[in-house]
Amino acid sequence: MLRSTSPGSGAKLKMKTSAPICEDVGHFTYPDRRTSQGPYIMSQHPLSNAAEDLIHSNREWAHSIIKDNPDFFKDSATHPQTPKVLWIGCSDSRVPASVVTASMPGDIFTHTNIANQFHSFDDNANSVLSYAVDPVGVEHVVLVGHSVCGGAKAAIKAAAEEPVEPHDPLTRWLDPLIQLVRTLDLCGLPESEAVDKVVEANIFRQVDNICKSKPIVTAWAAGNNVSVHGWVYDLATGHIRELVVRSLPYKCSL
Repeated sequence: MLRSTSPGSGAKLKMKTSAPICEDVGHFTYPDRRTSQGPYIMSQHPLSNAAEDLIHSNREWAHSIIKDNPDFFKDSATHPQTPKVLWIGCSDSRVPASVVTASMPGDIFTHTNIANQFHSFDDNANSVLSYAVDPVGVEHVVLVGHSVCGGAKAAIKAAAEEPVEPHDPLTRWLDPLIQLVRTLDLCGLPESEAVDKVVEANIFRQVDNICKSKPIVTAWAAGNNVSVHGWVYDLATGHIRELVVRSLPYKCSL
């Protein structure tokens, strides 16, 4: 597993159920930030239980990190980030990059979207890739798909229907994937196998797109041997499998 020696990399991430940190059940408050009239109220509207739990858990997590490494957050705030990996993955909540790789803050530079796409027209993804390669200086770009992908399922469904002009943001976003699905032979395959085939074909396609992108072409032309990986994460096992890796002297052009 790729790990950095950034501050706190030796600390263990402790996941545990949080306990309430304040008595005010109508509003979330920070007990250590007080005004002359009592706890400082962050919002006039009560947070949902799920959102409040995240803030409680964050406090416990931060305390656990400080217990193992008192200077972790101070160092994170005062030193530039030096991750060695850019993770381009799916926005699916079941595939959080830092969690599934047991990584710490500062280990992974991340970008996610629906169905882990990398489009040449997407300034968001291209700007992330450009910044990650230079000046951040990542050594590995990993494109990560996953099993049981909702985006792959949606693309299979759309590909089976009559072609129509994309009419909403999600359909426009998935259109290149829908077009890819139409080139695949999925006839007779059970749904799970069809989804797996689309997921893997999508990973290969997005790796190709990344390798043809200006940031990677420019980096390779300059002798920067940043490598591009295609990974698939299995929701059923929690394991990552590498499908492809490309680096110099891989030949590509814009």
